[in-house]
Amino acid sequence: MRSLLLAAALLVGLAPAATADTEAETPALSWQDCQDGFQCTTAKVPLDYDQPRGTKIDLALIRLPATDQAKRIGSLFVNFGGPGASGVDRLRARARWEWLFSAELRSRFDLVSWDPRGIGRSATVRCFDSVDEQQQFLNSIPLYPVTAADEPAFYAKHQEFAQRCKTRSGDLLDHVSSANTARDLDLLRKAVGDKKLTYHGISYGTHLGAIYANLFPDKVRALAFDGSLDFIGNATGHGNQGTTVPLDTRQDVPRGTAETFDQFLTQCAAPGAKCAFAGGDLKKKWADLVAKVTATPITTPDGTFDRAALIGTVWDAMAQPETWQSTAQLLQTLWETQPSFARTAAPDYTSNRTEAFNAIQCADSDFPRDTAAYTKYGQSEDSRVPYWGRPIVYDMMPCAFWQGRDTDRYTGPWNRWTSAPILFINSRFDPSTPLHGAQDGAAEMARTGFLTVEGSGHTSMYVRSACAEKVKREYLFTGVLPTQRTCGIDKFPFA
Repeated sequence: MRSLLLAAALLVGLAPAATADTEAETPALSWQDCQDGFQCTTAKVPLDYDQPRGTKIDLALIRLPATDQAKRIGSLFVNFGGPGASGVDRLRARARWEWLFSAELRSRFDLVSWDPRGIGRSATVRCFDSVDEQQQFLNSIPLYPVTAADEPAFYAKHQEFAQRCKTRSGDLLDHVSSANTARDLDLLRKAVGDKKLTYHGISYGTHLGAIYANLFPDKVRALAFDGSLDFIGNATGHGNQGTTVPLDTRQDVPRGTAETFDQFLTQCAAPGAKCAFAGGDLKKKWADLVAKVTATPITTPDGTFDRAALIGTVWDAMAQPETWQSTAQLLQTLWETQPSFARTAAPDYTSNRTEAFNAIQCADSDFPRDTAAYTKYGQSEDSRVPYWGRPIVYDMMPCAFWQGRDTDRYTGPWNRWTSAPILFINSRFDPSTPLHGAQDGAAEMARTGFLTVEGSGHTSMYVRSACAEKVKREYLFTGVLPTQRTCGIDKFPFA
């Protein structure tokens, strides 16, 4: 009988580990108070679902119980994206954000999140022996190689990083795919007593949710995908892209970033906008500012900015419209400040987010392994999408050299018929998960609806829309797709 089940699983594209739904032991959860109304616990799950009764790893969980237990529907599992972000920390910080989880939503669901395997407190991927070593090494790598002459050293650093991760984390790198996290999630669903999964996946969390929906299609109650990926593009690429085109390049993230930045400049220049960078032709002003810092870095109280640092700072800011006013002030300060020679301020790393991001993304997806592909697209993307195309070519560079490989990763099919339809939500201008990619992802799945938020920024976590939250919560309450197709935002960034 087991051989027949195994053969059937292979026919529908599932790895043998999918049989873990019946073989892996449901973890026992012992929730304890952990301040501010939250409860925390640890779950034990298999390291390797091919050996479900073998070695166990710990997953850290947190929940905020529903405020109306009499009308409680169940648990709403939340993945906040990344990959690499601590779900425990993010739920603690964001559970009471009304535009993300309204009081009405929190009354009906226990909000539950966790540190997925490899992240934070859960079977942590480590590539360094200390925080000091981590910071010293990672801070020595620029965001991207600005010129072709910078590429060999950039490649060498990322090759060394990949080797450090293999040396320090070993076999764990072979078990951190999102497919194994989806299998963990199904065990957690059973552990909290829910017959089917209710889930809110944000950004990368949509990829995890799509894998869950296809591994466990009969266990779907309601899944809200917020800021979605193109799942085929992310996992394998279309056609031969997986081995020839860098991941975010093949998903055309540069176009989404450029469109969002155009909105930044357009809204900055609008009459009545509170925007410090306003005045004159803003596209020319931006181009002149980039040229200025490229020639000589500029030091301000916020740090020292060369071309890579400026591009990286603005790229990050595009995701969060609430930072646009301060970003405009920074640009104006740089515009008015005389250049000075100094080292570029480097980002600070105090968690394992960088390590976990690469460990999971490199396990999930196909990447070109020849640096010539990155050199080629670094040049062509710089011309196709000025400012944004080139940095995005290199944003997952360690994956070209990665040594871990999870044979249980999921690469499709993506269109299995689920027991309930899935709601996609995406902002019109998203620099990280562009609208065109989210629409592709929705089209790849079998039962979906789509809500477009008419704003700029990355996901409803940052694009505030009471309308979108209401549509989302009604769907999560009922499992019925909305008839509404668009929502406005609560306020414009430069209001």
